[in-house]
Amino acid sequence: MTTGRAFVYGDDIDTDQLAPGQYMAAPIETLAAHCLEAVDPAFASTVGPGDVIVAGRNFGMGSSREQAAQALKALGVAGVVARSFAGIFHRNAINVGLPVFTADVGDRIAAGDAVTLDVAGARLVNETGGITIDLDPLPAFLLELINDGGLVPHLEKRFAKTRANKRAQKESRV
Repeated sequence: MTTGRAFVYGDDIDTDQLAPGQYMAAPIETLAAHCLEAVDPAFASTVGPGDVIVAGRNFGMGSSREQAAQALKALGVAGVVARSFAGIFHRNAINVGLPVFTADVGDRIAAGDAVTLDVAGARLVNETGGITIDLDPLPAFLLELINDGGLVPHLEKRFAKTRANKRAQKESRV
């Protein structure tokens, strides 16, 4: 569980707003410094570890920029809760280890509210308003992937385990 502040946005936040095209060739830290500046110029300079984005429909629409999810993760965003996601953004977020949940939060969370995101329990608690919101849970295998830090670290862990098992089997035959 992580506690932070809520950053609340509406519908149709696109990947060009999350990862502006003119910074795509720059290192992720530079790109992240411009994340959402067209929507909220203060976002990148005020968001911090544990903060949660709450949004409307179609979050992450647009091009398939993996950097859109990477920028949010680089800024310390604990997760995104939206009414719906663009499919490619949703998958990219999971692949980089950024928790994404669907829920219709409505007006139960306001910008700046203190919130706690319980990834394993699929809950968002508005600490300011004393409200608990159930999120659509992620399957166990996706939670494991997120907990491992994303797809690449998850696969590295899995392959290392497989290699260790093969070595142990080989040694037991000797």
